[in-house]
Amino acid sequence: MGLVVQKYGGSSVADAEGIKRVAKRIVEAKKNGNQVVVVVSAMGDTTDELIDLAKEVSPVQTGREFDMLLTAGERISMALLAMAIKSLGHEAQSFTGSQAGLITDSAHNKARIIDVTPGRIQTSVDEGNIAIVAGFQGVSQDSKDITTLGRGGSDTTAVALAAALEADVCEIYTDVDGVFTADPRVVKKARKIDWISFEDMLELASSGSKVLLHRCVEYARRYNIPIHVRSSFSGLQGTWVSSEPPGGYEGHGEGTPGAQAALKSGQSKDSGQGEQSMEQAMISGVAHDTSEAKITVVGVPDKPGVAAVIFRAIADAEVNIDMVVQNVSAASTGLTDISFTLPKSEGRKAIGALEKAQGAIGFDSLRYDDQIAKISLVGAGMKTNPGVTATFFEALSQAEVNIELISTSEIRISVVTREDDVNESVRAVHSAFGLDSESDEAVVYGGTGR
Repeated sequence: MGLVVQKYGGSSVADAEGIKRVAKRIVEAKKNGNQVVVVVSAMGDTTDELIDLAKEVSPVQTGREFDMLLTAGERISMALLAMAIKSLGHEAQSFTGSQAGLITDSAHNKARIIDVTPGRIQTSVDEGNIAIVAGFQGVSQDSKDITTLGRGGSDTTAVALAAALEADVCEIYTDVDGVFTADPRVVKKARKIDWISFEDMLELASSGSKVLLHRCVEYARRYNIPIHVRSSFSGLQGTWVSSEPPGGYEGHGEGTPGAQAALKSGQSKDSGQGEQSMEQAMISGVAHDTSEAKITVVGVPDKPGVAAVIFRAIADAEVNIDMVVQNVSAASTGLTDISFTLPKSEGRKAIGALEKAQGAIGFDSLRYDDQIAKISLVGAGMKTNPGVTATFFEALSQAEVNIELISTSEIRISVVTREDDVNESVRAVHSAFGLDSESDEAVVYGGTGR
């Protein structure tokens, strides 16, 4: 008998029919001889509706009471799902995050998991029950208050429980059939990936891919928990995310045949070889993100220590940054500009922190731009394959897309463009690397991808 942790997103349990459909799938897993633990999100757009309601009541939506409000959605889902399972003749017990042993720090609205003590969950499944856990929430180790885990919190809950329970697999059910080479809402011919490594999935997630959040994948990699991303609306196999390909997998890495062929044709011009190199780059996909903004610190003295003061001010304000670019200083003035990207939601806080530190930094002015988008190409072997970079920029050039910032790693190239250009940019890069599917268009069963 194996132990399976399943997570169902809001689109999967959006209404009564969805809850009953999910209950049947869970019972089927139980009938197959597994112990089953389920993590569930709030129904449909419940969380967004609660946030809107809070805005009508108060202009400030942070802290303890906001967490108390938002966790209501998952508690509704878990209870209804347990009822639906019982109506099918199987025993189920529902648990809040705190009852399930999700211990967090005290940071409301974006708490991080410190420990998981799933004693009650283990006892429940040992007694033959299906355990249903409310995702997205935990309890503070210090204050004992209810906390929420932030965006993607239910995915993180599921992987954390899977690690603590030593589950065989964590199944993440969503409204698409797996991880695709691009967002199927933007690229209709995106390909489903059968298997992808933790490293490549981390890059896709941090670059804007919404099917899995970065924290969830990071947790799974740390504890080596295989993730199976699949749709709750179909019975198709999804995408395996793990350190090694699953047994019986016959692929040759994350890259698709089209991507490999596109790079092969480009590389053969340089090498004169008719066959694909064994060290050929293999492209996993294209991700995009429109949730970031750009701040430019104008007229910064180009001398040691100034950048440290800038980013210490940002860090002390608890603002996360992504891409950083410093211009070459002007010889006549000795001044330079430093630009960086950050979440739009933290833009005002970052501007305030920099304005307070202006005397110590000595900059002339600040520029804020929230009409940007980030496009990223992810895949193994990029650093040793110069044709990748050329093809990437040629695709954007042919689409007449202007590039504002560039950032690279061994398995990723990211650029910042105008937000209005993002869809065209993603399609152009996707096609340039031969990622377009030759079969039917990707199906999006729900509306949000989560």
